[in-house]
Amino acid sequence: MLRLPYCRILVAAAAAAALACGPSGAQDTAGDAAGWPARTVRIVVPFGPGSTPDIVARIVADRLQRRLGQPFVVEDKPGASGNTGTDAVARAAPDGYTLGVSIAGPLAVNALLFRRLPYDPATSFAHVTLLATQPSVLAVNARVPAATARELVDLVKHNSGRYSFGSIGTGSVSHLAMAAIALKAGAELVHIPYASSPEAVTALIRGDVDIVCLPAAAVAPQAGAGTIRIIAVTTAERSALVPGVPTLAETGIDVEADAWNGLVAPAGTPAAVTERIAREVAAVMTADDVRDQLAAQLMVAIPGTGAEFRARIAADLTRWGAVIRAARITID
Repeated sequence: MLRLPYCRILVAAAAAAALACGPSGAQDTAGDAAGWPARTVRIVVPFGPGSTPDIVARIVADRLQRRLGQPFVVEDKPGASGNTGTDAVARAAPDGYTLGVSIAGPLAVNALLFRRLPYDPATSFAHVTLLATQPSVLAVNARVPAATARELVDLVKHNSGRYSFGSIGTGSVSHLAMAAIALKAGAELVHIPYASSPEAVTALIRGDVDIVCLPAAAVAPQAGAGTIRIIAVTTAERSALVPGVPTLAETGIDVEADAWNGLVAPAGTPAAVTERIAREVAAVMTADDVRDQLAAQLMVAIPGTGAEFRARIAADLTRWGAVIRAARITID
């Protein structure tokens, strides 16, 4: 009987297995995409209830559940500046049944602030699609003698260290935007971090802090009471969501900051599955009723490709990396 060397048997067996499994493996991936979702999908939010990512995640989950006929469950998992919940997504099975809705901090900026993260923002995720964005606004307590952003810059420049600002955490966009403004003014501001936008706005109303730069949805509802003033919007162009408010750029302050949300999956999730998810999400995010619901929260849908998502992250790393270095901001 003809005997093949053992190594040749292994090679032959491996080749046969590859021929047998290769095409069917591709078919399985396509089948997974076509059949997704076949069971409950978990959407992890690394912040608490009522946060912007939580609001967006619940809108997406509700519409996908109606559209696809399977449960979509939102799980808020806050902690460690968003790192706890984001790590839970990174560690989940890459099968399309655990997704994450997050923001610039955990998906980009935290890599510049923490010496060590439990995940790698660059490699631990499949970037499925951007979801929505909203303008941030610069607002002051009514007793602050500044009616424009330029007046505010002049005020804090000549009173360095006297004025304070609230944020939703060290290293958050609300912190970095104010740090950028302070750098432009050549002034020191006292930073007081809070756990959420509502807490920071309450502090502004009470006069516990003098200034905030927060998502418009958190500030605008309080602006009519006479206790605070919105003096600028941080987008590149004026926002129809905050009519009549000039941009920082119009007042000569080159600082831009928007609050975006994006959808990620664990790295290794098959491309066919993430592409299917992206298509379904785009369909619900661009529906008229969802656009209206987002507009009521002063948000705009911005679904797109994974490449566009990654480009947004790269731009944020460049923008905020320069501010972090210049202001010497650290967390640990």
